[in-house]
Formats: sequence, C-alpha cells, structure tokens
Amino acid sequence: MDNNDIEEMFQSLGPVAIKRMFGGKGIYHMGRILALEVDDEILLKADDVSASEFEAAGARRWAYEGKKGKAVNMPYWSVPDDAFDDPDIMAHWVRLAYEAALRADK
Repeated sequence: MDNNDIEEMFQSLGPVAIKRMFGGKGIYHMGRILALEVDDEILLKADDVSASEFEAAGARRWAYEGKKGKAVNMPYWSVPDDAFDDPDIMAHWVRLAYEAALRADK
C-alpha cells in the first residue's frame, strides 16, 4: 500500500507519519504508533477497552508464529470491511486505534 493511500485512510485524525519497520510500515499520529501496514494490509491498534468492538465487527487479530510454533497475538486488528467504503466509518476505527495508542502511553 502506498503512503498516499495510507494518509487518506487516516485523514480524519490529521497528519500521520509513516516509517518503515519490520518489512512493513508503522503509522504514527502525534508521535504514537496506532497502526501497522504488513503485507499490504492495515492493522489498527486495539486494547482491552476496544478489542471487543473490533471482534464484533468481524475484524481479525494479527498474530505471528513465535518460538516453538506458538501463535503470538499482537494488539493489532484488521480494518472492518465496511470501513473501506465509508470515510465516516473509517474515521471511527482510526479514532479507536488512536485512543488505544494514547492509553498505551499511560
């Protein structure tokens, strides 16, 4: 996914910084990481407060295979499908991701 597409997805928050990391990209707003781009997929940050909302919307939690073949769940979730067709819905999900990023700093 190119940076212009990513910036458009997050435009409701304002400017984002996009940095290369781990073969993908980290997406930051106001100095806080709120999303990743991995294999051309955007993954939004969630936490104990917001993860259930992502799950209820059909989002998938990102996990990678750790040592001994065990799945390691990360605090990032796929973007719910309906958000790609509606900027207002996308704004809701990116706002939840930013709120989770703010809570992670506390």
